[in-house]
Amino acid sequence: MERGHPEAFLEALNPAQRRAVEHGEGPALVLAGAGSGKTRVLTFRFAYLVSRGVSPSRILCLTFTNKAAREMRERLASLGFAGEGEDLWISTFHAACARILRMEGSRLRRWGRDRSFTILDAEDQREAVKACLRSLNLDGESWHPAQVAATLSRLKEELVDADSFSRRASSSWDRTLGRVFGLYERRLRESNALDFSDLLLLTYRLLEEEGEVLERYRRRFEHLLVDEYQDTNHAQYVLLRLLAGERGNVFAVGDVDQSIYGFRGADIRNILHFERDFPQAAVYKLEENYRSTPDILEVASQVISRNRLRRERGLYSRRERGERVKVVEVADERGEASFVAGEILRRRREGWPFSSFAVLYRTHAQSRLLEEVFLSRGIPYLVLGGFRFYERKEVKDVLAYLRFLANPRDFLSFQRAVQAPRRGVGAATLGALEVYLERTGLPLDQALSRLDEVGLPSAQRRHLEEFLSLVEELRSEAGGPLTELIRSILERSGYRRELESLGTIEAQSRLENLEELLQVAREWDLQGASLEEFLESLSLMGDQEALEEGREAVVLLTVHTAKGLEFDAVFLVGLEEGIFPHRRSLEEGEVEEERRLFYVGMTRARHLLYLTRACSRHSQGVLRPSPPSRFLREFDPALADWVSGDRPEEAERVEEGFRPGDRVIHRLFGPGRVVSSRGEEVTVDFGSRGIKTLMIRYAPLEKV
Repeated sequence: MERGHPEAFLEALNPAQRRAVEHGEGPALVLAGAGSGKTRVLTFRFAYLVSRGVSPSRILCLTFTNKAAREMRERLASLGFAGEGEDLWISTFHAACARILRMEGSRLRRWGRDRSFTILDAEDQREAVKACLRSLNLDGESWHPAQVAATLSRLKEELVDADSFSRRASSSWDRTLGRVFGLYERRLRESNALDFSDLLLLTYRLLEEEGEVLERYRRRFEHLLVDEYQDTNHAQYVLLRLLAGERGNVFAVGDVDQSIYGFRGADIRNILHFERDFPQAAVYKLEENYRSTPDILEVASQVISRNRLRRERGLYSRRERGERVKVVEVADERGEASFVAGEILRRRREGWPFSSFAVLYRTHAQSRLLEEVFLSRGIPYLVLGGFRFYERKEVKDVLAYLRFLANPRDFLSFQRAVQAPRRGVGAATLGALEVYLERTGLPLDQALSRLDEVGLPSAQRRHLEEFLSLVEELRSEAGGPLTELIRSILERSGYRRELESLGTIEAQSRLENLEELLQVAREWDLQGASLEEFLESLSLMGDQEALEEGREAVVLLTVHTAKGLEFDAVFLVGLEEGIFPHRRSLEEGEVEEERRLFYVGMTRARHLLYLTRACSRHSQGVLRPSPPSRFLREFDPALADWVSGDRPEEAERVEEGFRPGDRVIHRLFGPGRVVSSRGEEVTVDFGSRGIKTLMIRYAPLEKV
């Protein structure tokens, strides 16, 4: 397709989308309702600018997930506007900042880093904070590493560094936090490492303090395209204002009603005050929803209309009405999980594949019972946002080797790699080395070249020297294929040999995960990626990356993780006061954000939407009444079918039936075998627990 003639591809847009895409110079805000084609508008805006003579390398397009960035690149390629080898800046905020910092690597010395810096993932950050708390003898219960790490991230995203925080600290708690913050920052500097929030903070400081650098990037980026503008935090907002300059070519796409990341620092005021920040801004509204049926959309719209902090707009769908929204009430949480499983199996017999379904919940803890029931009923599932592939021990161990090879000052990666496999270097040796680092102020690579000064016993020193010799040999291979480098690590370190010698099922599973890591490396080798590019990509990977295309499985995920995704059928579970809306949000007056989160959950559904609640739920071992979520009272009840979850589940169970010889499991009596079945009664031999006759309708009995 010729870039000089945009009319052909613009014909694929509806009139409202086209008006936004053809916006001229200056700032623009596109208010894009759920399912209204915001990614399409952003992609076509990029293509439109290129068709008008703007070089692709002069457009900075910022997204919130790697998935969204990848989809944009693929769409632009299909339109003929993003060929192989073009210097495109389409990435997440964090990835773009990492790229700028590496390009300006020589200027990072003032902050104790260079361009080979390591990016800590969330687990690495928690471990670093934990080490600081331990060093300062702070109690683990009063100072929880995850909470402290989140607090430090929020401070940095407000552009507050350790020194300025410590200067303004007034309370005893703040002064202690300032000590933790300072030590944490020192350890990151010594390791030549940055956490996610540092990527934003240091990019801001670089642009703010280096006028020449800021002007260079302002000249480079003629246009800024921003996805999910409602989710920007203060640091991201300030970075955009800096880069936009007087030209102000900011094209922001977002939806106030989908602002759900306040707990991470997202500031809804950024989108509410866009016209105040950019007085010449044009505002466009996308109001046609292409995703959901009118029934789903009407329920969702009535609920979200209760919020005060929003921009008024209509949202409509031209699709056929389809099935009505179903509000399902069940006795308890196990009944809820059983209903969901039974309904999925019933729909599957009607021809719906497992991949059509998603179960959304407010907190990760709610997945446990769903997983138990799915396993017992033979339903394949995938949990998003839980324990991901790159968080598994064996994978993290190998990545620690790679990070230490790329960054010789990375103490966190060093201490993990040197103990994988075990080689006689334990906590005492690492503690002595850490004391030496603190006493001398030397970076890790220099300290490791002076082991005779650390004061280690001869055996421990010998083990360390053997490890360092291995690292030097591996470092000579670091410029070659990633696959061969990882294979060398596994073989020459003895890691593979140790796992093979264990001979357990768990060890075999870990070996299979390492083979999968090698396959990942092969794919990167085909792209000609360097070690640094590979590591950076993994560090910036998000929860949604685990969603495999075409996998035949039900997806289980939190509503937060579901943002940006869509499914044919959605079960939104746990709709009870204190669960959804969450108790903490009620206590902190954040009901409007909870309502937006509920709205996001509902609008993930294309065809079917189930809203489920348990009348009672176990809390601290006691079954207690569980009042329905206020959100279930915020739409016209005539818009939905209100059903008892027992009835569909009973029908499913009776239809499925139990036959003599079937293996079953009972929540109380354990595994057993069916002796006989008549009507709604089933007799089961539970071995040492005896033979029991049970009512199918009420017994917590599942086929194995």
